[in-house]
Amino acid sequence: MFRRREPVPFAFLAEADKFRSNVTPPPRERASFGQLAGRWLLGLTIVAGLVGSLVLGMPALSQDQSATQTQESQASQGH
Repeated sequence: MFRRREPVPFAFLAEADKFRSNVTPPPRERASFGQLAGRWLLGLTIVAGLVGSLVLGMPALSQDQSATQTQESQASQGH
């Protein structure tokens, strides 16, 4: 760490970067059964929505083989 060149009027400001608190925070409150169930339900809903959109979107993203074959055959018949 670098030292400050200008004088600091208060000693606690100069040593603020070295200060560590000896006060421990209170323990975290345990989640109730309803909160845990709600979190699981929300997570499952999000996952189900993603899977559902993937299942519904895959046919739209795939190439239709019969449509491309009929277009190719029509183009070859014209020549």
